[in-house]
Amino acid sequence: MKILADAHIPYLKGTAKQFGDVEYLPGNQFSKEAIKEKDALIVRTITHFGEEILEGSKVKLICSATIGYDHIDTAYCDSHNIAWRTAPGCNANSVEQYVTASLLFLAQKHSFELKDKTIGIVGVGNVGSKVEAACRKLGMRVLLNDPPLVETMHASSQSRNYVDLEIIKREADIITLHVPLTKNGKYATYHMADERFFDELERKPFIINSCRGSVADNQAWTKAIKEGKVSGSVIDCWENEPDIDAELLELADIATPHIAGYSADGKWTATKMSLENLNDFFGSGIHPIAFQEIPAPALPVINLAEIPANEQLQHTVWHTYNPMKETVDLKSEPEKFYWFRSHYPLRREYHAYTVVNADPAVSEILSKLGFRIQ
Repeated sequence: MKILADAHIPYLKGTAKQFGDVEYLPGNQFSKEAIKEKDALIVRTITHFGEEILEGSKVKLICSATIGYDHIDTAYCDSHNIAWRTAPGCNANSVEQYVTASLLFLAQKHSFELKDKTIGIVGVGNVGSKVEAACRKLGMRVLLNDPPLVETMHASSQSRNYVDLEIIKREADIITLHVPLTKNGKYATYHMADERFFDELERKPFIINSCRGSVADNQAWTKAIKEGKVSGSVIDCWENEPDIDAELLELADIATPHIAGYSADGKWTATKMSLENLNDFFGSGIHPIAFQEIPAPALPVINLAEIPANEQLQHTVWHTYNPMKETVDLKSEPEKFYWFRSHYPLRREYHAYTVVNADPAVSEILSKLGFRIQ
């Protein structure tokens, strides 16, 4: 089997070779000529895979180490017997870590308690469900919005608090977006947060976008911030990446280069799922599949002995991930947007850390989030 893989997919080099001959190229160097004789591709979102690159190729399978598939022309692939697979949910814990760290930052910066706030979660799939669970553990009131999901659910299973978007716009203090990017159909999400959306916000909420850039109209968002229609903004996904809106960048409380799902654990899971998809599709029969190990964090023990009880929660979460460093970096050098993504440092999720000397009440929350407690 001949495989072409994106050279920047972590934990893949030296592992994919168990399935055949592997060539590695940066995602932006994938071309019609490069893929022509390949049986399978292992990709990220850098290149669009449609007729312009796939026509005349021998490609039978595209494995994307991502949760989304808007970089794949699925209709073309389906009509030309090219299978495509993604890695749904691979980075859900990572995005939850990003959102939780951001919520704690907003609470500190704007002097409020998360337990006093209502959060509206728009999109309750793999990621949104993880964010929901974390917010409940933080004591927040949670409103859920996901019309496509509700439409497919049996009435007896709709026990969670699903509401219309209008209710979220009316009652939420914080709104976080976790939907796929779709431009057509009944529930299209392109520019879901448009000028009308911002005009109808009643409580001047904080807005978080860590799904896809074009889910929010960035010009309308900039206007809403300047007119005081939102209280603050957390932006990981932008329109026109990497040429992001300089004014919106400057106005955002937290601004990061599309890395919410970039934990080492999430990347490892995406690679694992891609290799499993390859194995299953071609019937390679490799068992067990060999996977690389994830490096341990540099400081795996978090000692809270000297940290006041009311600061222990944010201190612990920020020990694993603090979005402010990336905000400072991106605001200082926005032209390095893709560089920051391709040179992302090791970030481990909660389970890789052990917490000692925590206040009992804080210890309970940290344990629920996934930290190891001693």
